[in-house]
Amino acid sequence: MTEDKSAIRHAATVIVLRDRATNPRVLMGQRGAGAAFMPNKFVFPGGAMDLADASVPLAAPLPEICAERLAEESAPDLAHPLAVAAIRELWEETGLVLGRSGTWGTEPAADWKEFAATGHVPAADALQFVFRAITPPGRPRRFDARFFLVDAGAIATDLDDFSAACDELSHLQWIPLPEVRSFDLPFITEVVLAEVAARATDPTPPSSVPFFHNGVEESLFLRLRGIGPMTGRTH
Repeated sequence: MTEDKSAIRHAATVIVLRDRATNPRVLMGQRGAGAAFMPNKFVFPGGAMDLADASVPLAAPLPEICAERLAEESAPDLAHPLAVAAIRELWEETGLVLGRSGTWGTEPAADWKEFAATGHVPAADALQFVFRAITPPGRPRRFDARFFLVDAGAIATDLDDFSAACDELSHLQWIPLPEVRSFDLPFITEVVLAEVAARATDPTPPSSVPFFHNGVEESLFLRLRGIGPMTGRTH
């Protein structure tokens, strides 16, 4: 079966914020020159949600307010698999573990065996849903991406050890917020960084989440603020 490149895939992106009270820095890496999506750009760790993410156990779920915002303008059952996808992508692309010490009650799936071998179970309670964006039409890949902010203090492993990372991102590094815009960034990343900078000193999950909705006919900048269920737009 061939991949439908026109389909919009659910995705999760993780913004790890370090030293937020003194010298806030974010973890980013560079995509390869041959990548089909955003080649050469510096990006946060992240990627598409897998069907198997729905069955991966979490030691702790997302904060309730984040799960509620994820359910707005969306299917109601995505909070868990999106959180799992965020933790998985962070692990795969950086080698950092967001989880709690413990053993798995069941045999972990192939994608999680190395994570489980570190002695941790994924935990989502430190993730904060802070931004959502749909890739504009006409791009080689389109994603409905949810951006999660997490304080580096929640990471269970050495923040400077990327030895377990795959090779999808190169030049992994902690970049001071005032210097990030000197790197080659996607437009949406620049928009998200403004939100991160505004939240750098606030450790609580946001009650209102920006949503950059790029549809076929129009682009809208909305806010998810707890005003009701999905309105019927398809993503």
